[in-house]
Amino acid sequence: MKTELNRLNPLARREFVLRTAQTALGVSVMSSMLDGARAAETAQGGPGSPGFGKAKKVIFLWMNGGMTHIDTWDPKTGDTKGPTDPIKGKGQVDFLGGTMENMAKVSDKITIVRSMSSKTGVHEAGTYIMKTGYEPRGTIVHPCMGSWASNFLGRIKGVTLPDSVVVNSGSSYPGSGFFPPALSPVPISNPETGLQNIRPSTDDGQFQKRLSLMNEFDSSFRKKFQSEDVKAYTEFYDETMKLMKSEDLKAFDLSNEPAATREKYGRNSFGQGALLARRLVQAGVRYVEVQFGGWDMHNNIDTALNGTGATMDKVFAALIEDLAATGLLESTMVVMGSEFGRTPDVNENEGRDHYPLAYSTVFAGGGVKGGYTYGATDKDGRRVADKQVSPSDFQATIGHAMGLPVDEVVMSPSNRPFTVGDKGAPVLDIFA
Repeated sequence: MKTELNRLNPLARREFVLRTAQTALGVSVMSSMLDGARAAETAQGGPGSPGFGKAKKVIFLWMNGGMTHIDTWDPKTGDTKGPTDPIKGKGQVDFLGGTMENMAKVSDKITIVRSMSSKTGVHEAGTYIMKTGYEPRGTIVHPCMGSWASNFLGRIKGVTLPDSVVVNSGSSYPGSGFFPPALSPVPISNPETGLQNIRPSTDDGQFQKRLSLMNEFDSSFRKKFQSEDVKAYTEFYDETMKLMKSEDLKAFDLSNEPAATREKYGRNSFGQGALLARRLVQAGVRYVEVQFGGWDMHNNIDTALNGTGATMDKVFAALIEDLAATGLLESTMVVMGSEFGRTPDVNENEGRDHYPLAYSTVFAGGGVKGGYTYGATDKDGRRVADKQVSPSDFQATIGHAMGLPVDEVVMSPSNRPFTVGDKGAPVLDIFA
């Protein structure tokens, strides 16, 4: 009984004890104690708080290079105004950048956080802190959100596909960090070709013979060294074998999509990557990141926005519309982020430079409010003027939406304590 009780989350354990005492002893004051426990947990972003656990799946759209907030999600009309005039959105989304005509039409389904602020304006460090919530350290690698989710929530039952996938993957991805390698996201370098080298290169008989030989050689080693690392190695092979035989692999095949749908997303790596992400979450994958570069706009930002900005606009809107039409948006959170923003002032090359002091992120679906803006920058977009949000808060917000206990301490193999988002506070106001 004690073992089963310990498996409950902290609030459930308290409720069990309080209810038992109330029933057995007739202590009426217990109900007020329980209400107080619930209220405290709600205030901290626990199970009773808005949006908790609503995002069963997450699609993270990563804008690599430092997306300009002034020309996209937080346009200005004064001296720092971009090359195009802002356009009107819906709800509280007052303005969007001039190249975002498609997103303006679906802006009633998104929340824009305009008060992001970070300490670093370096690409690699900025990417790391936005994807983990932690500043880079030479002694340890921190897990990405997909790995945190796998650790807390376990494998999704009945699904042979991986828990998390990263599409258009680059080299600087934190992966599972200090968690076992089995919790790492599966990289897809090209959405058009999908998951490569998944089929055996020999006939089934020869393949099974090789597996038998491998198990024969490994069995004595596994018996002698029964460590977590060896166990993870074995589980990795077991999961790979299941995946190789699974019918779920067809989720990676974009040729099964109608031509019209593929055209709507755009025949480019980002468009097809976002379409693949939709297929994967539909098939049961919990967390998919899709990367899109081209935002390091030091030169001629007008031309760059007409290419990179217009592509982002088309793809993001297509994904939101697709998820809404299929009913997936309610349970799927779409997040857009970048390592930092770009300078409000245009430089001598008609571009904008790195700027971590103020930038924007976007949320949609998974319990998030629609047509809503949170926080603000000043009139020029130079500083956060209201409700500052850190990268740690950003990560904690995603974790909260997925139903993760963001305050729970996890010990690394080196016996150091860590939490989801480095003790960041979920931004509860963005949830309906």
